This record gives sequence, C-alpha cells and structure tokens, in this order.
Amino acid sequence: MIGNQAMTSPQSSSDRAAAAPLLEIKNLEVGFKTQRGFIPAVEGVSMRLEAGQTLAIVGESGSGKSTTAQAIIDLLPGAGKVTGGQILFEGRDLTTLAPKEMQAVRGNLIGYVPQDPMSNLNPVWNIGFQVEEAIRANGVAKGKAARARTIEVLQQAGLADAEVRLKQYPHQFSGGMRQRVLIGIGLSSRPKLLIADEPTSALDVTVQRKILDHIETLTRDYGTSVLFITHDLGLAVERADQLVVMYKGKVVESGRSVDILANPLHPYTQKLVAAAPNLASRRIQSARRPESTRKLDIASIGSVDDRMMAKADARDSGPSENLVTVDDITKIYRIRRGGFKTDELKAVDGVSFTMPRGTTTAIVGESGSGKSTVAKLMLQLETITSGSIRFDGQDVAKLKGADLLKFRRRVQPVFQDPYGSLDPVYSVGNTISEPLRAHGIGDKKSRSARVYELLEQVALPASTVNRYPNELSGGQRQRIAIARALALKPDVLVLDEAVSALDVLVQGQVLELLTDLQAELELTYLFITHDLAVVRLIADTVCVMQSGKIVERATTDEVFDNPREEYTRTLLEAIPGAHFEFGR
Repeated sequence: MIGNQAMTSPQSSSDRAAAAPLLEIKNLEVGFKTQRGFIPAVEGVSMRLEAGQTLAIVGESGSGKSTTAQAIIDLLPGAGKVTGGQILFEGRDLTTLAPKEMQAVRGNLIGYVPQDPMSNLNPVWNIGFQVEEAIRANGVAKGKAARARTIEVLQQAGLADAEVRLKQYPHQFSGGMRQRVLIGIGLSSRPKLLIADEPTSALDVTVQRKILDHIETLTRDYGTSVLFITHDLGLAVERADQLVVMYKGKVVESGRSVDILANPLHPYTQKLVAAAPNLASRRIQSARRPESTRKLDIASIGSVDDRMMAKADARDSGPSENLVTVDDITKIYRIRRGGFKTDELKAVDGVSFTMPRGTTTAIVGESGSGKSTVAKLMLQLETITSGSIRFDGQDVAKLKGADLLKFRRRVQPVFQDPYGSLDPVYSVGNTISEPLRAHGIGDKKSRSARVYELLEQVALPASTVNRYPNELSGGQRQRIAIARALALKPDVLVLDEAVSALDVLVQGQVLELLTDLQAELELTYLFITHDLAVVRLIADTVCVMQSGKIVERATTDEVFDNPREEYTRTLLEAIPGAHFEFGR
C-alpha cells in the first residue's frame, strides 16, 4: 500500500498543477501616468506557466515584456499601475495583496533578476554584504551560514573566485560580473518562480551557458519555474518550453517555442525570426568570403546588408594610417583585504594592438577578461599602470586642460550600462544635446534640430524628446546613449557592449547606422562585445582576451574561419541556437 501511495502521489500533484498553473495572467492591463496623460503599456495580456516549466517572452524594446514581469511582483515604476486583469500565483491574485503580503511572496516564492546590474547594486556597499543581506532578509540562513551561502550562490552563478571578491564594490566588477551577482541573489532562496529579465544579456556566451545550465538544474531538481524576458531567440529556443511573442503591449503569438520559431505565423514574429539567425550562428557560417563578399548569395544571409559587406571590402582594399596605437598597457588594481593588507589584481596584462583610421577593432572575451578596462584606459577614465596609448600621435596619458577636452570631443564612449549612464532628471532631448552645450557647439535652434536628426538615426520617434529615462525600456535607453555619443561627430567611438541591450531588429538598424557613419565620416570604432555574430559582421580585426591578455589577434576572417586557440573555438561553439533551423 505504501508503495502504491508513493506512486500515485506525484500523479495527483501533476493533475493539480494542470488544473491550476503556478502562474496565470488573465487580461492584464498596465499603464503609465505621464505629462501627456495616461499611456497604456500592456493591453489584455494573458499567459500561463506550469510548475517546472520555462516560458520565454520575446519582442522588441518597448513591447511590454519587462512591464509585464514587473507587474507580477509589484515592482512597476512609480508612474506605473495595473488597471485591469488578474495575476494568479498558486491561485492567489497578486494584484489584490497588501504590500506586506507581497513582501512575503517577493524573494521567497518569486525570485527576480533585473535587467540592470548597476542600478540594483548599492555602490557604497561591498558585494558580499549585499548578497548576504538578501539571504538573511529571505530567511535562507544567518550568521556564518549566511556567509557560506553567499559564497555558494556566487560560485553557482559563475563567479569562481567569489570568496576573494566579496570585499570588492560594484564599480570594481565588469557588467557581466555584476549581472552574475544579481543572478546569485535571485536564486539564493530557491524560489518556486524565477523571473529573469534579460538575465544573460551582459554575459559572454560561455558564462551564459553556465548560468542557464544552473537555472535548468534548479528547474529539474527543485521544480522551479522560470519566466525569461529576452530578445535572444537562440536562447529562447534552447531554454524555453513555451514562448510568448509581444508587440506594442499585446501578445501576438504563443505556444511551444520550437514550433513558433520553426514556423512563425504572425507577420511580426516572421519578421523577428527572419532577423534572428543572422545575428547568431548562421551569420558566422554564411558571411565568409573567399575573395569578396560580393560572391555571396546575399538573400541567404537574411538581414546582412550587401552595402555593409561592400564597405567592408572597400576598407580591406587598402592600408590606412594607425589612428590609435596601444603599446604594452597594463592596469593593476589594489584590493583591500582588511587592515592594511592589499592584493594586486592585474586586470590588463601587456595588451598591444593598433587601430587604423576608418576601421573597426573588436575585443571579445569572457566577462572579467579585461575588455571594459581597456576601453576605460582608452577613454582616460582609468590611469594606465604601465605602457602607453597614442591617439593621432599624442600620448593620451599626458593630455591636460584644453588638449584633454579636445581629445574627449574626438573620442566618445557608449557604455555597457544604459541605466547608469543616463541622468534620470534630464529629458531625452537635454541628454542628447548636453555634449553640444558642453563644447559650445551651435545655438539652441541648431542643437534642437541636431537632436531630432539623431533620434531619427537611432530609430526613435520624435515624441521621445520630452520623455525621461525611467519611462524608457533598456533598449530605448541604449539608443539614446548612442545618439548622445554621435552628437559631436567624433573620430573614434568606444562602444562597450553598445548593442547588447537591443532586440535583433533594432540591433540590425544600429549596426547599419554605425557602418554608414563609418563610411561617410571615416569613423574608427573600438567595439567591446561578447556577441560574436556582431563581430563577424562589422569588425575588421579581432582581439580575443582571456585573463587580461590578448591570446589571439587577427583579421575577422582568420579568427572565425581558422581560430588558433581552443578558447576562441569554445566561444564560437557556445552561441545559443547555433544548430536550430529558424523559420523564414
């Protein structure tokens, strides 16, 4: 009898789960109060997620993906409000819970990994304290056990040297490392539901795979359900059982992820899917030119623009002078270990490369490999420990006063974090025009005209000019950051994961914009990224970094067609959705 009971219990539990899903959203309506009145952001959205399942919500920036996720755990921005529908979690309508009741659900039963790693970590507290605080607040552990659990969750989230890094602060971590901290916090209490809003957009493909494998293990071992918000269709098809496609606040298609992505029915889904493979593995396989890209069947490449490839051929046709020369640079950080003791962390170790005028140099590698530190050294946001960077013949470390200001006008950044790099009290118009005002360029009328021109270039409506960062999605904010960097028409753009927050459609538009601008203005780009598909399309030279060193440096074709290092081959093989046949 006991054996029979053991056999029938899981079945009855499964029946109950089928009757009452873990999460069910019915006709959800969400809107935001703005200066122009109440604007709906989510309209009549319905979806369900069973216990132990994984559901992915995809769509372009501003489609309502993140707003839907934030509504589930009552974390909408101050101006946001649920105006209709139900959010049923284990049968309880979360929209009716009092704040104290919601606090008991949030963290313990529903974990959340936000999209923005910097704004969700306190800059004045070290990493260990912040993770341990979440563990104690959720009642997972206390005292020494809480510290041990802190190290454990960070290691599970992909931070191998977690015990050493506990005393470091958020600004000492790369964007990907900060995201891993947030993932560790979200998983610390082993919740029944994990909401992950672009959880791996800041991570390189190898660490991404490790994180997603860990989330899959939780799903299997603890029955944890996962709700992914993502613009990466390769990730969606590999990791999600179910898929919901959102467009302009509405669900336009839903069902099994493999079915939808192999045979999309809605025109918007078809457009989204047609773009996706070309920013993942297919672009790597197809965009190879034995002698010239013009010999390729461009139609088979999808969103790859033959004009972009032709411009790449033109750049390859003749040598250019080196605008930037990086010579044996090293950056050492001193990490306090308590008392007067410090350890040395060599973030950049003897890095050298050149950047010919009018070309794109890409630096790829895992999070924490030193890519972003090289960018900061280039921009003179960090001091070089040894070595030199020469820009147009000048040693940038020696520039001061007016010369330094002129350098900053000619070399502009687009940072990885679209949240922390925008001032929340500045409107979009003021944000984009700020560099023009700071450098005394034009009058009010001409600056305003330039702002509208830039908004059009980065595919944002003119009405965005009066909005504020908290009213925009992550992808929209990143487009604002790109527009601001382009305002001064610089010689060099340092793009630190500049398109990682963008959906595939807008990403393609921005990459084409950058390519056009490069051809027209002879711009030089330093592209810091973990997205190898982007590198394959736009870079002339690739530097692969590992543990602060460049382990492989060659032309893009050489790196992708004949990678010498095992590390480079691992990066190429880890791209999500590499072997899935997306529908057309």
